[in-house]
Parts: sequence; structure tokens; C-alpha cells
Amino acid sequence: MRRFVFIITIFVVALCDIAARAGTLVNVTQEHNNASRNGVYIDSAFTLSAAANLTRDLSFNGTISGNVYAQPLYIEGGSNGPMIIAVTESNNVYALNATTGTVIWQQNVGTPAPTGACPGNISPNGITGTPVVDLASRSLFFDAVINGNPVKHFIFSLNVDTGATNAGWPVDVNAVAHYNAMNFDSFVQEERGGLALVNGIVYVSYSGYVGDCDNYHGWVVGVNINNPSTVGAWATTAVGGGIWGHGGVASDGTNMFVVTGNTFNTGGNWMGGEAIIRLQAGPTFTGQPTDYWAPTNWLSLDNSDTDLGGVSATVVDVPGANPSQLVLALGKDGNAYLVNRNNLGGIASPVAQANVGGINRGISAVTYHTAQGTYIAFHNDLGQIRAYKITATSPPTITFAWSQNQTGRGSPWVTTTDGTNNTIVWVAGVAGDQRLHGYDGDTGAVIYAGGGSNELMTGTRQWNTGIAARGHIYFGADNKVYAFNLPGGTPTPTPTATPGPIQLRGQGKKVGGINTSRLKWRGATSPSVDVYRDGNVIATTPNDGLYDDSTGTTGQASFMYTVCEAGTQTCSNTVTVNFGP
Repeated sequence: MRRFVFIITIFVVALCDIAARAGTLVNVTQEHNNASRNGVYIDSAFTLSAAANLTRDLSFNGTISGNVYAQPLYIEGGSNGPMIIAVTESNNVYALNATTGTVIWQQNVGTPAPTGACPGNISPNGITGTPVVDLASRSLFFDAVINGNPVKHFIFSLNVDTGATNAGWPVDVNAVAHYNAMNFDSFVQEERGGLALVNGIVYVSYSGYVGDCDNYHGWVVGVNINNPSTVGAWATTAVGGGIWGHGGVASDGTNMFVVTGNTFNTGGNWMGGEAIIRLQAGPTFTGQPTDYWAPTNWLSLDNSDTDLGGVSATVVDVPGANPSQLVLALGKDGNAYLVNRNNLGGIASPVAQANVGGINRGISAVTYHTAQGTYIAFHNDLGQIRAYKITATSPPTITFAWSQNQTGRGSPWVTTTDGTNNTIVWVAGVAGDQRLHGYDGDTGAVIYAGGGSNELMTGTRQWNTGIAARGHIYFGADNKVYAFNLPGGTPTPTPTATPGPIQLRGQGKKVGGINTSRLKWRGATSPSVDVYRDGNVIATTPNDGLYDDSTGTTGQASFMYTVCEAGTQTCSNTVTVNFGP
């Protein structure tokens, strides 16, 4: 990476670093908190001992109208103060006061369809996938099904502070989404995955309805948020190949990743199904083996309705492994697959594969780091939370870590006080006991067992997941957003920097209009270091104490950084670099 040079005193650098940490805003803008879909939330209040005493905030109102399959969002920095954003199948969109749970604004965007095709298992059928927020423009994006003749999918953009519809929106997906000779057909396409926002384009993924009814395809539609008339699309060539997982579209910050399910009537020719697909901006698919991976038995999976794409793609980084930059697929065949995300490899053996027990479908997985290594975790159809460690070897392998019985079909999420310590895997017993549960990320030991009578939720829906923000957990259910508190009041939103073997400082600067973070460190002894941004390795660079990260963003943004001895968990403090609009 080309570095820029400027003169600045150590005193000013120190002041900027302090200001960056003190002025941090907390924002949960998307499914599983990060585009990687790792599901990790860093909050210094979530120690193991504090989490054991979690209680529901009975003073939090949280009343909304409609069934909820989407994760809530948490947004700060506006005139209304901290807000919870929630969406429902009745096509209602809410901004709630994050402290009181009272309505700040609400918007209904149209009559939902009575059901999906065939008729599907969601009724009514309105907003299903988790929205995404662009902080620079203060815009909320989501997909909604609007009843009519015909039924249509529309992609909306609202002002997140007022609920007003932004100019040029919504986008009629039927009218603008085309790929090769195919036209998007809203009636047979379901949208259940979380939206992604990558470098100014919002991406929406689509599957079919339950029972593989009618001639649906796996689709990804991309809309330029600054010019919504500019729309791109990709679809599986064969019928089928739905993108079913709750996480929808994952990204490494440049490319997008989706996992597809079974296809039909292929004649034995691979046509986009049972695969990890890497899409470039647009979305654009090259069709080259570098940009897709399917197992060698993909046709057998097709013929038995054993979807590879039972779980949305998860971007996984394993410091010290070769390859270290991976993407995870979990399917209905009970296997976990890891593939080199920089060269997927076509129809071939994966980098790593393991039978992880049980059918996996509809959910999002998580990946996290502790002092013990790198993990993946998920909730399968057998009612188990299972965690596996990814070894830092060449090549990496998948080894069993722990398992806990947990009823329901919810998607897990993770809290940690600093990125590696006090790691807790959380899951709600949706369609099960309807309680929150927390497990030690290294051992699986029960940290939080669901609480008492006050902590019981009602109306939780399958696949759904919660969030953590400022010492709270929020979870969306039918007609209600629930809030849970840790003891001790509102905590510092980011971990306090603790002197350790590596000391890190960070400062933001505009370079050619691009938000660029200058990182400086000392105390590392290895020849090179791994640079983490928001929990993901973005570079391995010489240990010369200086690295400039061109983030690719231009407006208001916030990034968290850690530097580690290359291939180890010997790391610095975490610093946050903020950028204004």
C-alpha cells in the first residue's frame, strides 16, 4: 500500500487518539454487526460475571405491530439520540428510543402480500430480511413485498432520523433486475437474507419459498445508493439455487459472497447451485473457477434436496493458517466447508471439511477469536449449539470444540470485551424455550441460563438473532422488541486500552477524499504483524510500526483496529478511528 507522509507532533497524535476513543459512536448498521457476518460485538461491559446477571428491562416499552424475522439495528449520532430500528412483516418500519422503547417515528410502506408463492410459510409477507444503514447519508435500506397485481418486491430507502422516503426510491425490482435472458419475478422470489452495503452499492439476495415452488432462481440485486436508477443483477442459470440464509450477502470489504442451494433440471451441468459464489462490484460474476466453489458431489446434493446453502456465507480469518483468508459454508448435509476466498477453486475439494452433525439451514453462523484460537459456531436443527476451532496450520483444519443442547432455531451472536477476552456465544431459543442463553466461547460452559419469569419472550421467529449495544441486548419478536440490561448502568462502548506487549494508536485523515486510518504501534517483536479492522485481518505487513489503511469509504464512518504478532493472538489494545461526513 502506498503511504502518505505528513508532519505531526506526538502530542497532537496522542490527542487525536484520545478524542477518537472518547467520541466513539456505537452503531449496529447491519446483519450480524459486520459485513463479514461474523456476529461479533465488542463491549467492555460484557464480562462473564456481568453477563451471568443479565435481566430484562421491564421499563422498555418496545411495542411494534407485526411479525418479526429481521434483526433490529442500533443507530446513534442523530437528533433523536440512540435509536432501535425494527421492521415487520406488516411492512411497518419503526425507530424506537433505545432507552425507553417508545416510538420516535414509524412508517408503513404498503400492504404486504397475504402469503408468498405456493403459498409459502410467511404470512403476511412483507419485510423479512434485516435492513442496512448508510451512516454517511443517514439512510436505511430494506426490501419489502407489496401486494398488488402483480405482487412486487421494492427496495426502499428512508431517512433513518425521520422515516421519510428518500428521493428516487423505492426501486421496483421487477422492472429493473435482469440477468442474461432472465427477468426477476417477484411472485416466486422470497427475500429473507440481510442486506449488505459495500462501496456505495446496496445488495439484496433472494431465494424461493418453502417447498421449492415454481421457477425461482437465486438472485443478487445491487442498487447504487447515490443513483438508484443504476441497478445490477446476477442470478443462477438453473432454476433453483436460492440464497436462503438469514445473513444474506457477506463481504470482505471488496467482494460479495453468497451460498446457493439446490438447482433443478441441469442435465448434470453445474449452473450456479450448491455453491459459494464470489461476486464483484455491481454485482458481476466472472464465471471463472476463482469465483465459485462447489463440492464434487454437487449433483448428488441437488438430487436429494440437500442444500449446501443452508446457512449464509461467513467470512473467516485465521491468523497463521495457509490460506488464512477463508469463507465458510454450512449445509443440510451436516458438513462444514472452508474455502480460500481469494481463489474459490471451481468444482473441487475444499480447503477444509468436517462433519459437524445435524442439518443446518436458514441461519447465520458466527466466527470469533479468543486467546485459544479461531472458532466458528452455529445452531443446528438437532437443537444444538456447536462450536469448532479452525487450526492455524497449512492447510487449516476444522476440529470439535464444544456443544450444548439448546432448543429452537435461532442464529447465534457473540460478545467480547476487547475482541478476544470474555467471549460469549449468545442464542435465543426461537421456536423453542424463547429465552436468551449465553455460553463461554472457549468451553461452552453456561454463562447465562435464560433468567426467570420476567426474562421469557413470546413470539420469537426462526432464524432470528439479537444484537448488543452499550451494555444491552436487544431482540425483535412479534409485536415487540425486548431489551435486556447488564448490572451497573451504561458502560463504555469500546474496550479500555490496556497497556500490553503492543501499544497501538490511530488517527483518521482524508487522502484523495478517501477515509484513511494511520496506525502506529510499538512493542511488537515479530518480523511482521497482522492488522485487524472490525475483527477481520485486512493486511499482514512488515513490523515497522506504521500502516495506512485506505478504507474505501468517503463519508461518516467508524473503524476498530487491533495489531497482532503475525499468526498469533499476541495483540495490541483496540483503537477506534472515526471520520466525519
